[in-house]
Amino acid sequence: MRVDATAFNARPMTLERFARSALAIVLLAACGVAAAAQCSAESSAHRVPLLELYTSEGCDSCPPADRWFGALPTRGLTPERVVALAFHVDYWNYLGWNDPFSKAEYSARQRAASVRNKARFVYTPQFLLDGRDFRRGVFRDDFTDRVGAISREKARATIRLDQVAKADGAVMVHGTVAVTDAAQRQGARAYVALYENKLSNRITAGENRGKRLQHDFVVRELSPPQPAGPDGTVVLQHRFDLDQHWKRGDLHIAAFVQNERTGETLQAMAVRVCR
Repeated sequence: MRVDATAFNARPMTLERFARSALAIVLLAACGVAAAAQCSAESSAHRVPLLELYTSEGCDSCPPADRWFGALPTRGLTPERVVALAFHVDYWNYLGWNDPFSKAEYSARQRAASVRNKARFVYTPQFLLDGRDFRRGVFRDDFTDRVGAISREKARATIRLDQVAKADGAVMVHGTVAVTDAAQRQGARAYVALYENKLSNRITAGENRGKRLQHDFVVRELSPPQPAGPDGTVVLQHRFDLDQHWKRGDLHIAAFVQNERTGETLQAMAVRVCR
């Protein structure tokens, strides 16, 4: 292809113009790297535990637990230290209030954890840290210390996530997991979850009637478990179809790997949904 130089208003390339052009190219490249970094992420070298909250808007003892859960980031317990996920169960819906965030599959997940931990019943609110029942001390909340002790351990798996925003508003998540602890590979299961922060509801019936409840880390969707192969690898691929009422700016993607037999978190991470 030939380009006729007379078609342009050509000017001599001075040193100043060259410097400006070079700076513009560098800035554009930097912007491209920053944009890519927002949509791709890798887990840390230290182990990040999963904290699960099983809760319900139909449970009058749940709001204090929800508030404590939502305040974790203000105490420095960000997703870099602990990945928090709130699963709203459906078995209290019969009390008069249908929790709009509840799903039967989350109730089933809690029951499976109870069987694993040899518990006789399920209840709300319940916290599971690293797959085990966690109860805050009456006189001292040692949760930060517990998380700190786990964070000093080396990660037992690595996770890489890539997000692709689709034209129809959906988010495609592609990822790879490598279970680095060979002893954990047989029971390892990988999950991807979509959760939302800053949710609020006015309750008009049931045990919390008349209250306005605030929620964070509410799981909107959880992928099926993906088992690790003999070499410890998992290929993650899941499409999240975003509801029009979900606030994209408050949506996050979490990925975690658990030992199916013990519930122990091999690794976990969470990132914002790419815009």
